[in-house]
Amino acid sequence: MITSVDVVLPCLDEAEALPGVLGRLPAGYRAIVVDNGSTDDTASVAAAAGARVVAEPKRGYGAAVHAGLLAATADVVCVLDADGSLAPEALPGLVASVAGGADLAVGRRVPAGRGAWPWHARGGNLLIAALLRRRGIPVRDIGPVRAARRDSLLALGVRDRTYGYPLELLLRAGAAGWRIHETDVAYSPRTGGRSKVSGSVRGTVRAAWAMSSVLAGAR
Repeated sequence: MITSVDVVLPCLDEAEALPGVLGRLPAGYRAIVVDNGSTDDTASVAAAAGARVVAEPKRGYGAAVHAGLLAATADVVCVLDADGSLAPEALPGLVASVAGGADLAVGRRVPAGRGAWPWHARGGNLLIAALLRRRGIPVRDIGPVRAARRDSLLALGVRDRTYGYPLELLLRAGAAGWRIHETDVAYSPRTGGRSKVSGSVRGTVRAAWAMSSVLAGAR
């Protein structure tokens, strides 16, 4: 039985999108906004909306997610991008998968609007997902939305603190024999700011480099 859920939202300059995302969180889902060195009003906007704010000065997606996991106290933790591209309403479905026996529930992004997922970001994601399936990990996306039990996530020992975090998580989960359940989730254009990954070819290349390093280390 799942008694509580925390939602970790790694943030870098997401003040514009945050109010909409936090306002749509399901009842009882507690927001933990991890401010990853923002230069805008991310922290104050999050606090005003009632979220718990955690500062993580070390830059990196993985660093922010890990800081949120350490701060969480709920049995189950969700991780969600704070840019408005993924609907918070999808979280209960992922949590239900965990309650039903999945060790890790992940969202497979399905573009729901023009420009939601640029070609350079989508192509790299498809390639890496195909490599994961060859390793027996049943996913079609290296998704930025997921749910799992907090203690299990920490025990998995994911070390990457950059964009390679989601990939290392899947690799370690697969190696540990975790039951991974993937569900389609709508992926819309962000509602504010600019993506640090898919918003530019440079950002995508940086993410791909981090992920390729993780794959190389897993051989």
